[in-house]
Amino acid sequence: MSGISADRLRDRSTGAAGVLLLTFLILTGAFFRAQVLGYKDFRLQSEKNRLRQVPLLAPRGAIVDRNNLIIADNQPGYTVKLFAPSVDSMRAVLARLGTIVALDSGAVDIIIRRFRTAQYQPALVFTGADFGVVSRLEEHRYLLPGLVVQTEPRRIYRGGAAIAHLVGYVGEVSEEEIARGRYAGSRMGSIVGRDGLEQQYDSLLRGVDGVRYTEVDARGRMVREEVSSPSLAPIAGGAIKTTIDLPLQLYVDSLWRAGLADTRGAVVAMRPNGEILALYSAPSFDPNEFIGGIEAGTWQALNTAEAKPLINRAIRGIYPPASPFKLATAIMGLKRGVVDFGTHMPEPCRGALRFGNRPFKCWKPEGHGSLDLTGAIAKSCDVYFYQLGLRLGLPNILEQGIALGFAERSGIDLGSEQRPIYPANTEYYNRRYGARGWTNAVTLNLAIGQGENSQTLINMMRFYTALAGDGNLVAPHLVNALKAQPKPLGLTQAQLEGLRKAMFDVVASGTAAASGGRDLKVAGKTGTAQNSHGKDHGWFIGYAPAENPQVIVGSIMEFKEHGSAVAPWVVRVIRRYLTQLDPSLAKLRVSVPIQADTIARTGDVFPDSIRP
Repeated sequence: MSGISADRLRDRSTGAAGVLLLTFLILTGAFFRAQVLGYKDFRLQSEKNRLRQVPLLAPRGAIVDRNNLIIADNQPGYTVKLFAPSVDSMRAVLARLGTIVALDSGAVDIIIRRFRTAQYQPALVFTGADFGVVSRLEEHRYLLPGLVVQTEPRRIYRGGAAIAHLVGYVGEVSEEEIARGRYAGSRMGSIVGRDGLEQQYDSLLRGVDGVRYTEVDARGRMVREEVSSPSLAPIAGGAIKTTIDLPLQLYVDSLWRAGLADTRGAVVAMRPNGEILALYSAPSFDPNEFIGGIEAGTWQALNTAEAKPLINRAIRGIYPPASPFKLATAIMGLKRGVVDFGTHMPEPCRGALRFGNRPFKCWKPEGHGSLDLTGAIAKSCDVYFYQLGLRLGLPNILEQGIALGFAERSGIDLGSEQRPIYPANTEYYNRRYGARGWTNAVTLNLAIGQGENSQTLINMMRFYTALAGDGNLVAPHLVNALKAQPKPLGLTQAQLEGLRKAMFDVVASGTAAASGGRDLKVAGKTGTAQNSHGKDHGWFIGYAPAENPQVIVGSIMEFKEHGSAVAPWVVRVIRRYLTQLDPSLAKLRVSVPIQADTIARTGDVFPDSIRP
């Protein structure tokens, strides 16, 4: 019995020794893996817990006009950021921060969201802090562990509201945009273009952010600002040179605010080659208010305002093209051979044309009498163009309208351009009204630029630039490097010159005779766009000098009722451009000084040179 007990005891001792040996080997292996094989990983994790990346924003590239005058650039500004080891710690520090500077609950939520997205980087609290705010924060730094105050480039728009819809604005990229990959290479805290040129050319303007490393303790408090880990300097973004004539752009803004302060609308000025000299929309907003994050109340006011100041009416507002479209109808007739410049219609204008069982009125109740094509353009006779539309027929008007570019965007290098409304074929009417729900009366409306036809100002400018230029549709553009294939109108030189003669007569003796443009030899076309929601809108598109066009200027003014009311304002812009272009015409200048607040906002907008 005792022998058996001894054997069992010996077996148990052997088993226990084996277990101890196995445990020792496992522990030794784990220790070896941790200390030797895993040394690099643990060291990196330790470094990650000790070091924090502080992003260094790259300066955005400057935006300059055709003569190197600054439209947008940067100036130094203070940025406040926070390190923290946890969300709870971040909330506690933000609560103390809120007793020192204004910080609402909405802002706190945004900061926490930034922190959750990138916990090993400082969370952005606000940008654009003034020296007084920074001084108060430094006085209370002992209450704010993890506080970082940096000097970073801050965007500034030298023309303020005068250039808002042209240049756009910048803002911090959102978490959703990063997830969608909308802004390649961006991260939380990156500043990106939000509209206008800032958005269109963001990848060029943005540059590449840098980074430096800061050492923190276990509570997230900064120990050292600079450590031995290599920092990466930011790479500045590239500058873009635009076709804009900044003095002309500022003049348009000053002119509008001086005499059209409550008017909604837009102005575009172009060279015959498609270069945009000015692009203005009213009402406007100050893009500088978006720097560092726009205040919630200001953002809400901009979004809910009845006048919709955020909409760029030059490229997003669509309106019936009205009588300026009559030049397109004339082109269709000339190309089809159903009229020439001496053609008179069977029915003289007596104030209306009866079609079916109803009269289609001319804008002039007493009528124009019998006119040829040149006179019908000059006097803008609706009755003449009703009959021309019937000669052409609806399918022809639709087909040729598409060929003339009225169903497509202009191609301007601003990404938010609205597509025009122009039917592709008669099936459009069948879908909209039913096969028997419409009549050939739609042809009469289309022929005078009304009905199912809505265009942007920029698209009408593309068409009129072709008429004033070499007869080719070119894409309006804001950057010199942009090239686009011209699209011919398909007119002979004689036909082109005949249309120009008719447009000259519009200003010399027609519907724009009171515009004051005869001394400059302005040619153009007025228009009144019907508006079912109130007063009609006014159009005028003109160019000068008629025999050798240097500039084309167009404007749409909402609720202005008549194009003849718009023409004088357009002529003043033409006059300004031509007299600054040719000093010998200075005696023809009508002075409208840039207002004092514009001067204050533009600051040093006219330096001798800029950095490349």
